[in-house]
Amino acid sequence: MSRTRRRSNLESGFTLLEAMIAIVILSFGILSLAAVYAQGIQVANMTQMDYIAEKKAEEAVETIFAARDSHLLLWTNIRNVTGSGGGSDGVFLVGPQPLLAAGPDGLYGTSDDDTKTPDVVIVGPGPDMILGTSDDVVMPLRNMSRTIDIADVTGESGLRQITITLTYTVGSMSRQYTLVSFIARFS
Repeated sequence: MSRTRRRSNLESGFTLLEAMIAIVILSFGILSLAAVYAQGIQVANMTQMDYIAEKKAEEAVETIFAARDSHLLLWTNIRNVTGSGGGSDGVFLVGPQPLLAAGPDGLYGTSDDDTKTPDVVIVGPGPDMILGTSDDVVMPLRNMSRTIDIADVTGESGLRQITITLTYTVGSMSRQYTLVSFIARFS
């Protein structure tokens, strides 16, 4: 009879060691879920900035086309500024430029951009809950730079390639969005 009692006592519950192993396994699972959740938040934030970069690149290309179509710029002006020697009548600055509010010409990436006013994105209405008023919540785009590169297409007179590259950081990651378009002399 003593044998059956011992056996039932051993099978009646968990030992302290078994309980500790179970706690360690559950803790590992919960921490893994927390890491996946944190990564999901970072990806969601990255997606928002990817979308903003895409729209800012499209906006820059659209202003170039609008300047051509409205005759704000002559064909000879739709190119990058070259070195200090002159030689080009281009108006678009070379290299990465901060995203600033467009200047009087309405074009992004030119020398008359408003250096005191960073470009912003409206992220929601302000306290009055009316979008488009002065109290709207805005996000300045200080962590973004835009490069506008305009080059003649070899063998095709009257055709240029526009490459807009936005470089930005999301958390600790550096990202880049590039939009390539072509513009012809005539609309």
